[in-house]
Amino acid sequence: MLLELRQLRIQPGHQLLLEDVSWQQFENILAELGEHRAARISYSYGFLEIMVPLPEHEKAKEIIGDMVKILLEARQIAFESLGSTTLKSDRMAQGVEPDACFYIQNQAAVIGKNRLDMSVEPPPDLAIEIDLTSRTKLDNYQILGVPELWRYGKQGLQINVLENGKYVESNFSPTFPSIPIIELVNQYVKQSQISGRTQAIQAFRNWLWNNI
Repeated sequence: MLLELRQLRIQPGHQLLLEDVSWQQFENILAELGEHRAARISYSYGFLEIMVPLPEHEKAKEIIGDMVKILLEARQIAFESLGSTTLKSDRMAQGVEPDACFYIQNQAAVIGKNRLDMSVEPPPDLAIEIDLTSRTKLDNYQILGVPELWRYGKQGLQINVLENGKYVESNFSPTFPSIPIIELVNQYVKQSQISGRTQAIQAFRNWLWNNI
């Protein structure tokens, strides 16, 4: 008798890896899991990973995403925030759900769209992954052509910029070239773990007010 995915219980902070998963099986699994779920998925050339994040993962995701929104709004830059929308391409045999993603330069291309096909639509300009459980692999994002990927892990924020189809680590963000984003993210995520999100975000807003 075959097991169904709904029968599986994945503990927070753990992953389930499935091999030899066809694209149609991947689509079926996405449909079975549904959109309102805690689990995140990553699919590449037949390998499917399902991960359930820890609470600390979710807290870091929220505050970093909020910082990006505050920066974009402070600079009056139009954007679409698509959260953990599934980015997938049958042609490229890739699928991934970032912790957060933003359409900035390509914002107009995705207004009103609830489902994205990376074979048709452009990739997000910025994707964010929280790597406290060491999940993110670069391949998905490189192949899908995401120009900028932020990865926040136990060592802090790392910025990866796509150059000639490969990610190169950068000391600054092309999205915010004049902002010391690595320093700011590391500082205020850490502060949020001590004094809470509200105080950390207010401190970040104060920094912006004084420096921009």
